[in-house]
Amino acid sequence: MDSNNESNSDLQKRMTVDDLNIEILPVFYEIIKSVERDHHDNTAKTRESQDCSQKVLELQKRFDQARSQISLLPGIDYSKEQQLQHLEALKTQLHLKQELLYKYRFMYPFQMQK
Repeated sequence: MDSNNESNSDLQKRMTVDDLNIEILPVFYEIIKSVERDHHDNTAKTRESQDCSQKVLELQKRFDQARSQISLLPGIDYSKEQQLQHLEALKTQLHLKQELLYKYRFMYPFQMQK
C-alpha cells in the first residue's frame, strides 16, 4: 500500500502541463460537422442523430479523462492566495541568493601564505 502512495506522489512530482494528453477539439469538430449536415431522408437523420449522440458521449469521456489528469498536477490543490504567497517566498529566496552570488563574485581572493 505504501508503494502505491509513493508511486502516486512520484507521478505528481514529475507530471507537468506538457504531459497532459487532452484532445477535445477533433471531437468538437466532428459534432459540429454532424449537426451542420442537413439530410432530407428521415433514416439518415436518425442515423446521424445516433452518431452525434455517440460523439457527445466520447466528448464527455474525454472531459472526464482531462479532469483526472488535471487533478494530478502539482500545486492544483492550492488556493490563489497560497500560490501568491509561495511565489513571493520564492522571489525572496531568489533575491537573497542573487545578493550572495554578487558578494562572492566580488570577494577578494584568499591571500597565499609564503
